[in-house]
Amino acid sequence: MYFILTFTIFIGRYLYLSSWRKREQDSLEKMLLGAKYPKSSSILSKFTSQNVSASLLLVCKNVAEKNVTVGLSWLSIVASTSPFIGLFGTIVSILETFSKLGQTSSASLGIIAPAISEALVATAGGIFVAIPAYTFHIVLKRSGYDVIAYIQRQIDLMLAESNKYTKEQAINGNRLG
Repeated sequence: MYFILTFTIFIGRYLYLSSWRKREQDSLEKMLLGAKYPKSSSILSKFTSQNVSASLLLVCKNVAEKNVTVGLSWLSIVASTSPFIGLFGTIVSILETFSKLGQTSSASLGIIAPAISEALVATAGGIFVAIPAYTFHIVLKRSGYDVIAYIQRQIDLMLAESNKYTKEQAINGNRLG
């Protein structure tokens, strides 16, 4: 069940973050090519006025940060708990093996070894789930960081343009006055 959950979260979030990263990257490139506030599918496209508020842009960035981290907690939980669940299964199987050995009169390596190796399958299963969950957690975390970095660069450009415009207005206003 953990294995299916891990891959479901990863595939869904990776596709979503990849398309979001591409939209933000395209928007940033348009801004760098001279478009002040490009009409795009960027999360910041709502803020197209000359009076861009830094606090509104910060709120928008915080909402984006929350959205990019969806699912990371579950991957972290799976990565950290699945080895322990596997270890628990191993311990239960070993206890059952020793219980059965106590009921029989003969105990040889030929009887104990297959039971112990069967018990260790649970630990291997836990590790088998934990490694992809941890890896996917790191990949998604990095993808989310990339999205936020593009958004932050756009915010910086928007604020720089807004401040430039305000300074130019002030300079022109002083000349006229």
